[in-house]
Amino acid sequence: MRIFSIIFISTALLLTTGCGGNEVSGRSFKSSLKSANIIKSRLPQNLRIPFKLSYWTIRDYYRSNKEFLDIVGGKNPEEIIEAGKKIFLSRKADGFAEYQQYSTWGEMISKYQQDRRDQTIKRKHDPRDSGNSVIYNL
Repeated sequence: MRIFSIIFISTALLLTTGCGGNEVSGRSFKSSLKSANIIKSRLPQNLRIPFKLSYWTIRDYYRSNKEFLDIVGGKNPEEIIEAGKKIFLSRKADGFAEYQQYSTWGEMISKYQQDRRDQTIKRKHDPRDSGNSVIYNL
């Protein structure tokens, strides 16, 4: 009886933590944001920025929580990226000023990826830090 209860509890925990791991939750904005962050952390490096940009492009376009959650709820990362591309193209055609500097979706993604690389490269070593070492000579 004890083994049965252990197996039952471990199976229940496994099923509850494993459900919906690759889809954005559509219950509330807070839950969709949490699930999007979890999905983004599991994505390969080259898909993280397109997913993040697509998610926030959709959010910027659909200001109402209900509309936004209907669009992103239950979708996987590839579907979110495709929806973001469609919104980018429609807003660019409508003359949205922020998107006019990019000719294609890929150009915008590559610019953001380059900006991310530049942020990590530009961190310079502060010479004052060399005197604040916690490694002591004994």
